[in-house]
Amino acid sequence: MTKSELILQLAETHPNLLIKDIELIVSTIFNEMEAVLTKGDRIELRGFGAFFIKKRKARSGRNPRTGEIVAVEEKYVPFFKTGKELKKRTNQHVKHKMSI
Repeated sequence: MTKSELILQLAETHPNLLIKDIELIVSTIFNEMEAVLTKGDRIELRGFGAFFIKKRKARSGRNPRTGEIVAVEEKYVPFFKTGKELKKRTNQHVKHKMSI
């Protein structure tokens, strides 16, 4: 689901809200999440999961076009770990859907 699809779905389920207000709400939430992760803090949504930053060590990689070995610098990447409740609900839904 893309950000615009999320906004449209929220607009369908909440017809009393203006689309521009929904866009503002969604953008504000994402901007705040970005700010928290940029500071290196963790975001935990009970029953859903947690967003946090992982450190990736420097390593050697390969240029896929030329095969040349290149140095990949150390970096920090956002990571999401699914919560137990979301895993449980997802598995129940997918199993039910796959058996139909």
